[in-house]
Amino acid sequence: MNRLIPNIFTLFNLFLGCMAIVAVMQSSLTMSIEADGSSVVVLPEKIYMASILVACAAVIDFLDGFVARLLKTPSELGKQLDSLADVVSFGVVPGLIAFQFLRFAYAQQEDGLDINALWLLPAFVIPCAGAYRLARFNIDTSQSYGFKGVPIPAAGILIASFPLIYWYTTEEWVIKLLVNKWFWYVVIILISYLMISTLPMMALKFKNVTIKDNWPKLVMLLVAVLAAILFQWLAVPVVFVVYVILSLSLKQEKV
Repeated sequence: MNRLIPNIFTLFNLFLGCMAIVAVMQSSLTMSIEADGSSVVVLPEKIYMASILVACAAVIDFLDGFVARLLKTPSELGKQLDSLADVVSFGVVPGLIAFQFLRFAYAQQEDGLDINALWLLPAFVIPCAGAYRLARFNIDTSQSYGFKGVPIPAAGILIASFPLIYWYTTEEWVIKLLVNKWFWYVVIILISYLMISTLPMMALKFKNVTIKDNWPKLVMLLVAVLAAILFQWLAVPVVFVVYVILSLSLKQEKV
């Protein structure tokens, strides 16, 4: 029975990912009539429900590994199941979010709603890169306290934060950036590259309780707390950038 408990957590991660897909796909663009009679394209608020579901999936994704270690029941089945769930929650869902935002960005242009779908398909490079990243991780036994490439949950959480940032930010430049198609193409290329790369990235696991061996993780925790206080949802991309820079600046042990 103990062996089943971590897998139940993992399947709940997948369940939340499926719910997030529904939330994204129900967030079709709509037309709104302004007071002056002009029409504008609106991105429905439902899309940020997908972000919340991805955040919940991330918590469950952490807990399944924690529970498996606590019960001393790690298994090859659990590892494969975890990857299958992650590719949905942190790959497919962020890809769909990018797809919807690209549609929204093009909709700002004249006749933008009639854009050829080929311009939107790059969004699906994200789940493809994530699947490749997970497959490589599964056959590599050397990534215990460090990663090769950005982990898919980190990439997925970053992209899933953008709907929340869009709806809750008061910064006009941030809103304009998020409805810029070139911003999304850059995000797609950069995040996909970081996932499939072999750049050394630190794992947020503690080897022991000494400050000397864990100071980068403590720095990350401090940055996360301060950024959340100062920037609210904008803290997510800030922490992601700090994570990448800190990982690359450290002399990583061979992973």
